[in-house]
Formats: sequence, C-alpha cells, structure tokens
Amino acid sequence: MDNSRQTNRGTSLSRRTFIGRSASLAAGMAVVSAGPAIAQAAGSASEKLGVGIIGCGGRGMGHMGTWKWLGENGGNVEVVAVCDVYRPRLDRAAQAAANAKKYMDYRELLADPNVDMVSITTPDHHHGQQAIDAMRAGKDVYCEKPLTHWSQFEVAREIARTARETGRVFQLGTQGMSDPAWWQMKTLVQEGLIGQPLHAECGIFRVGDWGERGMPVDDPNAKPGPDLNWDAFLGDRPKRDFDVSRFFRWRMYEDYAGGPSTDLYPHSYTPVTTMLDLKAPAYAVGTGGIYRYSLSETQKENPDEKVEREVPDTFNMLVDYPGGITCALLGTQGNGFQGTGARGSGAKVPVLRGWEGSLTIQGNEIVFEPSDSTNKEAQRYPIQGEENMGEYFRKFVECVRAGNPDTQSPAERAYHTQTALIMGYLALREGKTVRFDPEKENLII
Repeated sequence: MDNSRQTNRGTSLSRRTFIGRSASLAAGMAVVSAGPAIAQAAGSASEKLGVGIIGCGGRGMGHMGTWKWLGENGGNVEVVAVCDVYRPRLDRAAQAAANAKKYMDYRELLADPNVDMVSITTPDHHHGQQAIDAMRAGKDVYCEKPLTHWSQFEVAREIARTARETGRVFQLGTQGMSDPAWWQMKTLVQEGLIGQPLHAECGIFRVGDWGERGMPVDDPNAKPGPDLNWDAFLGDRPKRDFDVSRFFRWRMYEDYAGGPSTDLYPHSYTPVTTMLDLKAPAYAVGTGGIYRYSLSETQKENPDEKVEREVPDTFNMLVDYPGGITCALLGTQGNGFQGTGARGSGAKVPVLRGWEGSLTIQGNEIVFEPSDSTNKEAQRYPIQGEENMGEYFRKFVECVRAGNPDTQSPAERAYHTQTALIMGYLALREGKTVRFDPEKENLII
C-alpha cells in the first residue's frame, strides 16, 4: 500500500450552502483490522489529494459537495473513491464524482493508493472501527460525529490511541468548531477572566424525530442481496432479519443510534470541553425518554401499530469533572425554543461560570458578567466571524499537509467528549451513576 501521498489543503464555504443536503447518513461496513502505518510528512500544496467517501447517504453527499467546492476553489482536492453497502446510493455518488472508483467494501477503498484521506459518513456504529482501520492504513480521517456508538466506549478509547500511535490527522465532524467565538472564549478563560471554572451549561432544542419523518425510505421493496449488503450494515450489532426501516431509518433504533445524546450533543458539548480544556469526567447521571414521538403519525389512527422509535427524543445529563467543574447538557427534539438563542449548528449558546464571573453570547458578542465577589467590570467582545463548513474542511486539509494532528476537533478531544456522552446515555439506560476509572481508563456502572 502506498502511504507516501499523505497531504492537504482548503478554502471556505458556508455550512448553510450544504445544510439542505445533510438529511440522512447511509451505509455501513464490516469490522476489520488493518496493519499499522507510519505517518508520512505532508506533500506540497501543489500536490492534489485524493478523497475517499465511506457512506453515500445524505451526509456523505453533503461532504462530496464540500470537497467538490474546495477542489474548484483552489483546494486542490478530488473525490477519487466512494463506498456504500447499498448500490443505488453508490451509483448516485459515482455519478456525482465522475472520476471516482466504486466500492461496496470500505476495506477495498482503504487499499486504494489514490486515496489520501477519507470522509466517514456511515451510521454511528461504524464510525469508530472505520476510523481506526483508515488510520492504520495510512489515511487521514474526517469522521462525522458522533465518534462512536453509545455502546462503544472501548472503540472510542482505541481511536485516540491509534491517532497517537500512527500520527495520522483526525478531525471529528463538529463543524461548529470553526466558529471563532469558541476560540475567543477559550482564550478569555485561559487568561483568567472568569477565575476558576465552576459550571457550564449547554444543549440543543429542536423539533423533529429525524427518524420516521427525517430519514426517507429510498425503496420500500429493497431486499438484501448483491445490491444491498445487510450483514455489512449490521457490522458488530445484534444479528437480525432484514428490516427496511432499520436499514433506511436507523437513527430511530438503539442498536445504531442514541438520539440527542450522540446525534446532537457533540455539536454543543465539544465547544465546552474545548473552552474549559476538560479531559475525562469523574461521573455522570442522565434523565429523559421518549416524551413526544412515542407514537407515529399512523399510530394516532391505528393504536395497534408497533412503536418503532427506541432512542430518546429528550435527554438531559450532568457531568462532574475532577477539580470541581459541573457541566449540564439539556435538550429535547420536541421543542425548538433556545432561550438565550442558538449559534451555528443549532446549539443553545453555552454559559461558562467561574468564581469571578460568567461568559456567554448575546447576538454577535461575547458577554462577561462579573460575580459579586470580584471588582472586575462587565465587558463585551465582538465575535470575529461565524461557523463556516468550508473553512473547517480547509483547516483539516492544512493540518494533513503539515502533518499536524492538532485539528479543530482532534481525536483526543473527541474521545474525552464522547466518553462523557456515553456515560450520560448509559446512566439513563441503567438508572445509575456512571463513573470513570482514570487508572484503568474504564467505565464503572
């Protein structure tokens, strides 16, 4: 395998241009283990980088749109390979990227020497192993959130280890981290403006279950066979007979998704863990359930119809960290009122509280409110820009070219953030407090 072509580049593109293309993810592949790879120095900006897209559903096609835009605007990248376990989606993706090779097995895509980096846009339960295999195969990785399925803590831990061992560049698809607001607030925290951090709150409030009505069934008559690899979709999940709803609307089922905690909260919580430089949590608790979408539209007329949704539509969690910091994540998919407002990916603006004051956002300004125990004065700081999807891709490519693993959402940060989210979801399911053992780097339920 040729690992010598690892390089990078970029430009900028507003996420709004592509948000309409990101309705649903797609596909999934079998779990494998590839051999270790040694990170190579990046190539020059004049060298074109080949991109492989693993998963060609709505989010995968959104990635393709961004990569194509980048290639047409000085980015010097090209989609050279696409992969999906459902041939109709694969064929559509290949038509959109005229020079791309088609694969139904992601391992074959990873063996393609023309692929320098990959976009992973498969269902949640495939992200982790595919990212690990890609890095071991010498590819740099842009992986959609969440980092892993809620049941795959060990896989999340292995992603961080693999990134360290291989030196490959990794970036999680939390594109809101391109927003300068979070980096400005991080600097203010580091400079001691709020004093010792004490408490943070964030969340996402939206309307829509994103399963039954948010993920279209491409073909109600689809069947497993040469054009649909059901076993590859299942991967390490429980073996089941083929179910057309599970295949196309996988976000509704706990085997493949976790509702707001893993689908949405990486967007709202990654900025908080970054601004406060939070590592592994001490413990977490969670509450919530299926409070609005327990009945489908047809069930309202036919009460005997099976309830399909399994993941919560409402989820809240509290996470405590060593050193005395508590984070509160609140949200529901049953109501979209954001309170003090939303920023970027629909995340409720965070509030960071310290011993000497608090930081939040109002409009396009960062606002500091001093506490009663300090002589500091209230201040406002203009935000120097906004979330930008193309810029996020561009900086990832710059990191690839430089061989710099410090992306805006690197593997280590993604691992620590996902650990907290996994702990919260397990706490909800088990009705217990979930703790983190820092010595063994394991979860205790």
